[in-house]
Amino acid sequence: MMKIPFSPPDIGEEEINEVADTLRSGWITTGPKTKKFENQLTAYCMSDKTVCLDSCTAALEMTLRLLEIGKGDEVIVPAYTYTATASAVCHVGATPVMIDCAPNSIQMDYDRLPYLMTTHTKAVIPVDVGGVPCDYDRIFDAVHAKKALFVPNSSLQEAFGRAVVLADAAHSLGARRNFLKTGAIADFTAFSFHAVKNLTTGEGGAVTWRKHPDMDSEDVYRQLMLLSLHGQTKDALSKTQMGAWEYDIVGPYYKCNMTDIMASIGMAQLRRFPAMLKRRRRLIEFYDRELADQSVSVLQHFSDKERFASSGHLYMVKLMWQDEERRSEVIRKMASLGVATNVHYKPLPMLTAYSRMGFDIKDYPNAYEMFKNEITLPLYSRLTDEEAQYVVDCFKKVIS
Repeated sequence: MMKIPFSPPDIGEEEINEVADTLRSGWITTGPKTKKFENQLTAYCMSDKTVCLDSCTAALEMTLRLLEIGKGDEVIVPAYTYTATASAVCHVGATPVMIDCAPNSIQMDYDRLPYLMTTHTKAVIPVDVGGVPCDYDRIFDAVHAKKALFVPNSSLQEAFGRAVVLADAAHSLGARRNFLKTGAIADFTAFSFHAVKNLTTGEGGAVTWRKHPDMDSEDVYRQLMLLSLHGQTKDALSKTQMGAWEYDIVGPYYKCNMTDIMASIGMAQLRRFPAMLKRRRRLIEFYDRELADQSVSVLQHFSDKERFASSGHLYMVKLMWQDEERRSEVIRKMASLGVATNVHYKPLPMLTAYSRMGFDIKDYPNAYEMFKNEITLPLYSRLTDEEAQYVVDCFKKVIS
């Protein structure tokens, strides 16, 4: 019997050597490698500028703070996502407004989106679940259609003149839609580099953004630096210059910077990233072929004419005409055969934190329908052809 974990990190000698180089350098916190990694991510995404932080959650939260979104404001988030999408909104004191999935889709109901926008709506946070980019054209159509309702309460909000589109792209670094990579599609894009992500720094995240004619990118970068490091006007590297100890604190801000150790892993990962994405695509195509005659529905990662291409983060399967009890049985049986599986995601209204806020899953029937029989199979770049075959053989045996 094989033992197939769900999503181990793909760490090799390049990452180990890069970390060793950082440790030998004597500089291990935020410094030259973090700055280099930021520049590399900007070039990779073809965005305007990037700030690396210690998580995607921090990237979402610091962007909301940059935009001065807070108490009295509303931010639209999907009901079908991980808590970080909505918790970042709660952290800044704003109100999350949840939107249901479209029927038979893991993506938000784009037709419903304009009807949820009010004079209090300051941002929309779409989520690229599984690595498949959302339909950002429709999201931008909605926020532009409702721009007459928009009431800015900061200079940056005024520059946009509409609700800001802040992508939760925790799953989708390397994905494309209409030939643009994530990072160059939404106004701001937050990435995750957690251990289970396609590109990892152990923990970590980043926010990148598109150029905007009425936004000073250098000033945005400086503001995010202040927000992520106690409001301190000099980072640790700058303070090490001879005689350059003097600094100021311009606000009682937060602590969520990335370290050079984390960035060194990310730099090595980014060099290997195209090959890792290619391997994920091959595995997805193999799974798709093997499961084509089964009573399942799988997430479409790639369109026929390359209108979109996923990062291949999750292989999500719906057990057609099955319920939660049957799904749990399948998970247990797969585990007994040595194959770890998972579920993505329990909708937010089903979680205690959000049900206490008054959210009820009955109001989000499409999200529940997507969740109730979803199971996620192992998918990672180190998965061998033999292991992938074992996964599908076990899965077909269990669901037959």
